[in-house]
Amino acid sequence: MLSTIKEAKKREKVTAELQLHSDQGFQYTSQAYYRLTKSYNITPSMSRKGNPYDNALAENFFSILKTECIYRTKLQTYEDARLLIGEYIHFYNNERIQLKTKLTPQEMRCQYVA
Repeated sequence: MLSTIKEAKKREKVTAELQLHSDQGFQYTSQAYYRLTKSYNITPSMSRKGNPYDNALAENFFSILKTECIYRTKLQTYEDARLLIGEYIHFYNNERIQLKTKLTPQEMRCQYVA
């Protein structure tokens, strides 16, 4: 998970304040996680125990990911899953029009920053 944050930081150009929301998994309570988020100027945020509504956006995304991507494919290896999910996330962010906004998430971000 730490390497994922480092990789995302390398790839994404972020000019606004970042908040990283997670559940209460042990990896998100570690000192290494806390130090890394602070060094990247990321504010860590954690949902309350047993309350999925605190993280409704992420819960919704993972539901869509499973329905539109994972459940439609018979994955053979971890690498297959990694590639498929990476491709889907790119599609979701850059091509998939959101019903409510009629924009992709990337288009929405660009409008917000402008």
